[in-house]
Amino acid sequence: MLTNFIVALVERILNTSLKLDNTLIDKLEPVAHKKLLIDIRDWQQQFSLVFTGQQLHLYCTNEQQYDCMISGDIETLIALKNPAMLTQLIRQDKLDLQGDLNIAQSFSNAFSAMDIDWPEHFSHYLGDAPAQQLWYAIRNAKRQGLIVDKKLAVTLTQLCQDELKVTIHSLELDQFKLQTRQLKGQVAQLEQRINQLLQHH
Repeated sequence: MLTNFIVALVERILNTSLKLDNTLIDKLEPVAHKKLLIDIRDWQQQFSLVFTGQQLHLYCTNEQQYDCMISGDIETLIALKNPAMLTQLIRQDKLDLQGDLNIAQSFSNAFSAMDIDWPEHFSHYLGDAPAQQLWYAIRNAKRQGLIVDKKLAVTLTQLCQDELKVTIHSLELDQFKLQTRQLKGQVAQLEQRINQLLQHH
């Protein structure tokens, strides 16, 4: 029941995107009425995505009929928002693809190139000036969020390396490797001397 609700919600978002970006329908035209089967391994769920020419339909399925099937875990499938990753993920055995590769590429290309004019969309509800201000505020918040996220990652790394000694620095690792090699050499020399002494006696 919950799955059906989520699928209906995602389908609605996808179809709203078609209205907000006028070029999306043209980009999806080559794959009209082609069935893309999406197998999410770690969810053990399969979904069919079909573009009718005007709308997108998404539904849960157990059918094995498709024009193209992609299979991978959720993180791998999310990475497909970058179309260049498709062949790379297949080579790395993180993604299985059966059927017409062009269908998967067309869907991936269409959604990655989606260009929604959010200020224009907001202006229908708020007016031009407030819509523009809201869009600047959203972009600013996103930029600030990325800066804070980066600072947090650096601080966490330093904390683990310097304070908690959970991880070691790459220079420390190189030094450890060098010392290990030297020790190994010294042990080999000692072993050789012991063997020579034993042969004399």
